[in-house]
Amino acid sequence: MAKEKDMGITVKKEDDLPEWYEQVCLRAELAEFSKVKGCMIIRPNGYAIWSAIQKYFDENINKPTGVRNSYFPLFIPESFFRKEAEHAKGFTPEVAWLDKDVTGEGERLAIRPTSETIMYDSFSRWIRSYRDLPLKINQWCNVVRWETEATKLFLRSREFLWQEGHCVYETEEECRKEAINYINLYAKLCEELLALPVLVGQKTEKEKFAGARTTYTIEAFMPDGKALQCGTSHELSQGFAKSFGIKFLGKDEKTHMPWQNSWGLSTRLIGAIVMAHSDNKGLVLPPRVAEHKLVIIPIIIGKDNAKILEKAKELKAQLAGFNPLLDDRDEYTPGWKYNEWEMKGIPLRIEIGPKDIAKEQVVLVRRDTGEKDFVKEKELNDKITKALDAMHDSLLKKARKSLKDMIVFAKNWGDLVKGIRERKLVKAAFCGETECEDWIKDKSGGASSRCIPFDEKVTEEDKCVYCKKPAKYIIYFSKSY
Repeated sequence: MAKEKDMGITVKKEDDLPEWYEQVCLRAELAEFSKVKGCMIIRPNGYAIWSAIQKYFDENINKPTGVRNSYFPLFIPESFFRKEAEHAKGFTPEVAWLDKDVTGEGERLAIRPTSETIMYDSFSRWIRSYRDLPLKINQWCNVVRWETEATKLFLRSREFLWQEGHCVYETEEECRKEAINYINLYAKLCEELLALPVLVGQKTEKEKFAGARTTYTIEAFMPDGKALQCGTSHELSQGFAKSFGIKFLGKDEKTHMPWQNSWGLSTRLIGAIVMAHSDNKGLVLPPRVAEHKLVIIPIIIGKDNAKILEKAKELKAQLAGFNPLLDDRDEYTPGWKYNEWEMKGIPLRIEIGPKDIAKEQVVLVRRDTGEKDFVKEKELNDKITKALDAMHDSLLKKARKSLKDMIVFAKNWGDLVKGIRERKLVKAAFCGETECEDWIKDKSGGASSRCIPFDEKVTEEDKCVYCKKPAKYIIYFSKSY
């Protein structure tokens, strides 16, 4: 039997966040390392979170916007991949290839790093008329990026899971409007489902997606002072349509090229919520992504064992809507069980013993705060619902405060360097020039531009924090994953 000390976190979040993070992912049984270098195994506890994200996504993003799910091949002919030069150039260092000597094909096959090229080949056959537009396709799949940097569970791996949406429109205005709408829907998903506040904005020319005209992003900020890109949406303009011969007969009976966007988020979101919400006891799960909302732990004492177990089973049936767990193992103490389920992030715990049965009540404990509430059985369903909502709101409020407290404004270069050194998210005026951006990254010790927020405007007095030229944007800088 495992000893209680063997399952706890051995380092504190505030002392060694990378080691703490890895231990939480492993000991909460979210994932484990694969024997294949740079890859991971997503365990059922981790995949349940991804399933909750998929469910929310399909109900709240796909259906309201008319997007339909589909699936395209994992293997992409090299000739497809080379059709859009800027896109190909941007992805070439990360692409894993199957040589034609292996495949028996006339050309090499790329293992999917993203699906623009193979999807757009099909779009060129599917689209004939303006009546075929807009075409809105999404797929849930795996992608491979042959990363050479150190990998990290959920946050950076050679293979990961994601969704990628690809839409085609008759007009540029509609395309841009929806590209922005998707990034705002991503931000809503993060807050409503994951209790995770994010910054929303536009990427610089240097940081935008290869092949895009404009890239929009949501950025979370982690406790170690690094930004985490959690989702992106891209205006692709007409470049891919031109490369793949996508065209349509318009209302004017003339041939036109359509406008396209693409957008995606990944299992990186799981890493974000682990790092943002969890504590030194282990995983803290936002209730709305928890597969099991609560665990029932009977306090078994002597002659009352059978009676207590019977009541616990009744409660499990009564609370079936919350998909509860019942821990009736007799080889572990209640305290050991409390620690285990706290480690695994179950949002609520119900304790029930002989005194509780006599009073027709239970003890309800919140994972995030440890608060205990004595609840009458007849009020239990309502109290659990309210406790889960309160926990979500509390996690979101705490995370918002943390994000706000980490933002500093740099009036000059010294302020920016100081902010980056102190692991802050630095907001500053910026000229928008790629050369200047390269200098900032080099001279600051690795800080990159994260996003140009939608709601920040420059004034005539604002000067670039580095080169002192007139500023075009207010922008966030930080180190990143």
